[in-house]
Amino acid sequence: MSHADTVRGIYEAFARGDVAAILAQLADDVEWEYGVSSTTVPWLQPRRGRDAVPGFFETLFPAIEIHRFEPKELLEGGDLVVAIIDFEFTIRATGRRVVEEDEAHLWRFAGDKVVRFRHRADTHQQQLAYDG
Repeated sequence: MSHADTVRGIYEAFARGDVAAILAQLADDVEWEYGVSSTTVPWLQPRRGRDAVPGFFETLFPAIEIHRFEPKELLEGGDLVVAIIDFEFTIRATGRRVVEEDEAHLWRFAGDKVVRFRHRADTHQQQLAYDG
């Protein structure tokens, strides 16, 4: 199975809400949302280790209503998969809608496991919607 196939499977699991299937594709020491965080949005916070990743889903799923989540392109090269996503959702607490067109997701692999993941999203838009 290619890395792009693995990412495709992760997105299928996301659509089903199958967190266990996603976690099975992650390395024990995965870096989830690596790099500097410039937002207080709970689902955009860095997490370290597979045991910390469920926190992403625990903050995301109850907080938003998903209207569209469409992986449009999966670009693979070596140990990297870049996914281009259209994502549209409403933050339940504020009623604010977020429209992300061509959001990029970066998936880095070591062997057959994801070792790093990051959203390249409009964090400012998400922060404003989250704050209301």
